Amino acid sequence: MPGCGGAVAPRAFSTRPAAFPAPLRPPAAVFLIMMENHSWSSIEGNRSAPYINRLLRDGALGDRYFTPPGNHPSLPNYLWLEAGTNFGIADDAAPAAHRLRTGAHLTTLLSRAGISWMAYEEGIDGKSCPISDAGSYATRHNPMVYFTDVTGNLNPRSRYCIAHERPFTELARDLRSKRVARYNFITPNVCDDMHDACAPVGDAIRQGDLWLSHAVPALEASQAYRAGGVIFIAWDEGDGDSDGPLGLIALSPLAKRGYVSHTTFTHSSLLRTLEEILGVRRLLGGARSSNDLRNLFKRLP
Repeated sequence: MPGCGGAVAPRAFSTRPAAFPAPLRPPAAVFLIMMENHSWSSIEGNRSAPYINRLLRDGALGDRYFTPPGNHPSLPNYLWLEAGTNFGIADDAAPAAHRLRTGAHLTTLLSRAGISWMAYEEGIDGKSCPISDAGSYATRHNPMVYFTDVTGNLNPRSRYCIAHERPFTELARDLRSKRVARYNFITPNVCDDMHDACAPVGDAIRQGDLWLSHAVPALEASQAYRAGGVIFIAWDEGDGDSDGPLGLIALSPLAKRGYVSHTTFTHSSLLRTLEEILGVRRLLGGARSSNDLRNLFKRLP
């Protein structure tokens, strides 16, 4: 998308190992909602994003959140959030062009540890493994389907893939029935994630804000969230392929309310935090040498 801001060079990170505060240990559920292609400067105070700006009163914001340096376009950033690396990929090609034959990524580590996960993708039908673009669903925004251990080597009938890659419309049912996984990766379609200006709204930011205004309250009303769950809302990259700063919002009964952190974070920080909350022992890729998002949360006794 046309840019309105340039990249800001991230500062050096602390590499001091740190465990996440104990109150966020199981049974907390984690929800990660990914939005698209806007620097925080284009969201903050924007009249097209009234809900997001009101949301800041209830949660914590990291206003110096970046992509890893020069990590573009979308797919490399989504892969980074799943594995702490882009595997040398610098394009948005489909899974058929990038078969990643490794188990060193978050959702497989979760499965091996007996920790449940789901990807809720807007625009898929739930009848097959979503390894190809369809309508407003984009595989480049769904990193799990690039790993052959998830898709059964690009098998559209993979039972494992179909069981974990579900239509976004099913999330409301799962919230009501209290069948929510520990880790939930949520991707709006390319109209609702602020990527495209689609009819009838015609304003990408406004459409994404409207989508969040329906999706987030449903999560906040769930038992999974009220019992100490966490909602992260993040953007993959900035305007015009800039590194940021991007938006990173944390909502939780355990998050600081109305708080703004000026600490420098990247996608590695978010991945490390996901691993620490979920209790994954192995830190992946860039998460090993990154800080985490602990200062967005309250310390409880």
